[in-house]
Amino acid sequence: MKEYNIAILGATGAVGRTMIKILEERNFPIKDLKLFASSASVGKIIRFKNKEIPVQEITNDSFVNLDIVFGAVGNDLAKKFAPEIVKSGAIFIDNSSAFRLQDDIPLIIPEINPEDVQHHNGIIANPNCATIIGLMACYPIHKINPIKKITVSTYQAVSGAGNKGIDELEDQTYKLSNNQKNITFSVFPQQIAFNLIPQIGEFEKNGYSKEEMKFVHESRKILHSSEFEVNCTCVRVPVIRCHSESITLECTNEIELNKIKNVLKKFNGIKLYEPYPTPLECNDQDLIYVGRIRKDPFNSYTVNLWCCGDQLRKGAATNAIQIAELLIHDKSL
Repeated sequence: MKEYNIAILGATGAVGRTMIKILEERNFPIKDLKLFASSASVGKIIRFKNKEIPVQEITNDSFVNLDIVFGAVGNDLAKKFAPEIVKSGAIFIDNSSAFRLQDDIPLIIPEINPEDVQHHNGIIANPNCATIIGLMACYPIHKINPIKKITVSTYQAVSGAGNKGIDELEDQTYKLSNNQKNITFSVFPQQIAFNLIPQIGEFEKNGYSKEEMKFVHESRKILHSSEFEVNCTCVRVPVIRCHSESITLECTNEIELNKIKNVLKKFNGIKLYEPYPTPLECNDQDLIYVGRIRKDPFNSYTVNLWCCGDQLRKGAATNAIQIAELLIHDKSL
């Protein structure tokens, strides 16, 4: 089997480390693995398949002879290095939001629109974590009963903001549990411990946050439907890992619960989990757990459900590696 030269940008962050773990779990065919991060992490050693790999600093010359580069860095760094990656001949699978809505760059959830991998020009975008988790739960239903509108409220874990988000929650929780008053916050706009924050990202002119509008625009692009209606509220919750979503789907035809449950049971990547899952059940899992499936009592065309997914795995790292597997199977490399 052919092996590939792989690199990870942002290898020491929460998503980067999860990528390393999943590459090993899935036995991805790697000839050489390079790990890149900021200068502060240079020299750190990360184990992969019983090898010790030193973290290197990213430069414009880092991408020679690479086949795939996974991006687990912010928008600025993704934009800075993307041209160099493409020029080197590698394919850039980027987890930032920098390229997601560009017309010439595919945005892919492999279980939903795998055929789009054929249309890349050296860059493929990984969708937002909340979009991946929500669409995974909705798409099987959409296939048998086309969805006209999604109304979703997300309950997003602090690790969605990286290691700094986890540290801030743990620091605040410790201080509050020990009756300390010096509570500070910088990652989130308010105290997150013992609290909920209905804001993820800056607010736009329409009153919706950037995270909420990501769900809207990305869903339309992935489903190839500019008419697809999404109404979203994104909430940060004091949970370490795994996002949850409460979703209402208005469909084209009357709801048949047994058909919906059967299609969810059979869909790759979904676990029907009744009466309901919580973040604890899906921690460190690639499956999206779906439960609490029920008809709207006043509208026979509407169904409600609850889903949970590990946003570091399927919501980020696993989805990116699945995209790379599509490239291999498509013989694009």
